[in-house]
Amino acid sequence: MARVRKLVWLLCGIGILVLGSAVLWQRTTSTPTAESEPAIVADFELTGHDGMVRTEEDLRGTWSLIFFGFTHCPDICPTTLADVAQVMDNLGPQASQVQPVFITVDPERDDVQALADYVPQFHPSFLGLTGTPAQIESTAKTFKVYYEKVDEPQAPNGYSMGHTSQLFLFNPQNELVRLFSYGTPPSEITADMEPRIAADSS
Repeated sequence: MARVRKLVWLLCGIGILVLGSAVLWQRTTSTPTAESEPAIVADFELTGHDGMVRTEEDLRGTWSLIFFGFTHCPDICPTTLADVAQVMDNLGPQASQVQPVFITVDPERDDVQALADYVPQFHPSFLGLTGTPAQIESTAKTFKVYYEKVDEPQAPNGYSMGHTSQLFLFNPQNELVRLFSYGTPPSEITADMEPRIAADSS
């Protein structure tokens, strides 16, 4: 009888372990629910290079390609903006449904006039956004963007900016649908966007 009891307890213990493992596996592999907070959201109130105050609601209804950078950037920023300009050209008629956005991480130097002189050089559809240091910091947090001032004696005002170099793609509902790493070819970005825009328009 004692052996039977030991066997029963052993089987119960194994059953509890198996059940616990199954529950843990289900929790760690299940798809997040609709109530889950998105990791990255578009949430801002900034001033456009045209002097108008803009928020994320101004992007609602269009696809948006958003990049964070600064006008004194020597390489990454102008390269990425040139790539986005190429994407806009590649999209042809679909480009009318896309808003490219450049948000500065250097409000100390990038005021409205600096952006007005800079962003239209890449494409007439570009929207440059700036704000107070507090507004830029708040915006960067919602996008999970990193940036910092870096001492560089040879740069204007003696500093440069280190920052996140990803390109964000948001749908017309202001939901993040894709992150493109720095250096992603314009052809690849275009190929990703074309069917998305077509499906949304149908």
